[in-house]
Amino acid sequence: MTERVFRLKGTCNNYPWGKKGSESLASQLQRKNNKDFQPKEDEFYSELWFGDYPDFPARVLETGELLKEVTDRNKEGLLGRAALEKFDGNLPFLPKILSISKALPLQIHPSKPLAAKLHAQDPENFEDPNHKPEIAIALSRFETFAGFKPLPEIAPLFRLPSLRQFAKNLPDAAAWSDKELREAVRNLLKADGKTIRDVQNALISASRDALGKAAYIHDLMPRLQQQYGPEDPGSLVALICMNFLVLSPGEAIFIPADGIHAYLSGDIVECMARSDNVLNSGFCTDEERNDADMFTNALTFVAHSAKDIMLPSQKSEKSKSGKTVVFKPPIPEFELLKTDLQAGERDQISASDGPGVFIVTRGEGRLVADGREFEVSEGSIFFVAAGVPIQWSTETGLQVHLAVA
Repeated sequence: MTERVFRLKGTCNNYPWGKKGSESLASQLQRKNNKDFQPKEDEFYSELWFGDYPDFPARVLETGELLKEVTDRNKEGLLGRAALEKFDGNLPFLPKILSISKALPLQIHPSKPLAAKLHAQDPENFEDPNHKPEIAIALSRFETFAGFKPLPEIAPLFRLPSLRQFAKNLPDAAAWSDKELREAVRNLLKADGKTIRDVQNALISASRDALGKAAYIHDLMPRLQQQYGPEDPGSLVALICMNFLVLSPGEAIFIPADGIHAYLSGDIVECMARSDNVLNSGFCTDEERNDADMFTNALTFVAHSAKDIMLPSQKSEKSKSGKTVVFKPPIPEFELLKTDLQAGERDQISASDGPGVFIVTRGEGRLVADGREFEVSEGSIFFVAAGVPIQWSTETGLQVHLAVA
């Protein structure tokens, strides 16, 4: 294959936190793009991956050939010299669609140093030595726990009678730092099932005044108990210590390496550095949980408010007509462009130094790139080589999410 722009098909996976059958956006987009895909209504379709990572890889739609095999044959021509020098000749990012019906595991993604160490020690469970900072852009109403709340909102909750046991050797709330927060999280994660159940029930019974800004515990705790039972420590860590955010379509968050998070519901475009390393501590089975000490020792505290987590869009300098915005996470691997066109509109996107992969998330239209014209519609996925400008047009409306290095 010598083309620099070509169509892909992704791969769906089936984690039980996903939506089922045709209710899943991941399933819907896969079905529209890949006529060979036949979803089953009683099966979960949690994610649609369309990068070159080996677990759930993208393939060339027409031939079935792995994207990785195609780029390996012409790395400089397709990925660009910058990607070869900085990212070992791989597509440096991993884009996905997520369709979420219940909480994902409470998790962090190891930093590069920790990922390299874990990969060397246990390559079966930690498949690569890379970090995994990520962004999530809402396609629907999107609920998530992400990052830690400000310490002045967390520490007073540990004065409640049911929570004092987890901070009994820690200083008064007014003197808390991230060190104390780390130990409180460690104590919560190490608590036995009966203790967790008793604390959860006590928090449900606490007055809204006692809970203050965390009064949403009354609504969310029963919901999380229904999903994962009353003895899962993730519920306590998430509800007491973490930001609870509700995003509208088009809003985005950034999760840094070692940033604690657990997506709760909704449909999103997700993009991350090329890795699948994860440490889990809640909202999962005991067998799926990693060591509590390893998890808490790896925590970082870069974000301490909802404002720190949000990733506002900016007008893209690559856009000729101004119809495209860009989300720029503070990492070198990628940025993500979102183009929204109304009926009769068009936009031209200037070339990038690195490769791009896009998915059409709404509508239909035309793509002109590399001297060729393509019809695109909802679910279409394409690879765009480094150095190739692209042009969109539509008669009825079009939305595209494009990850570029």
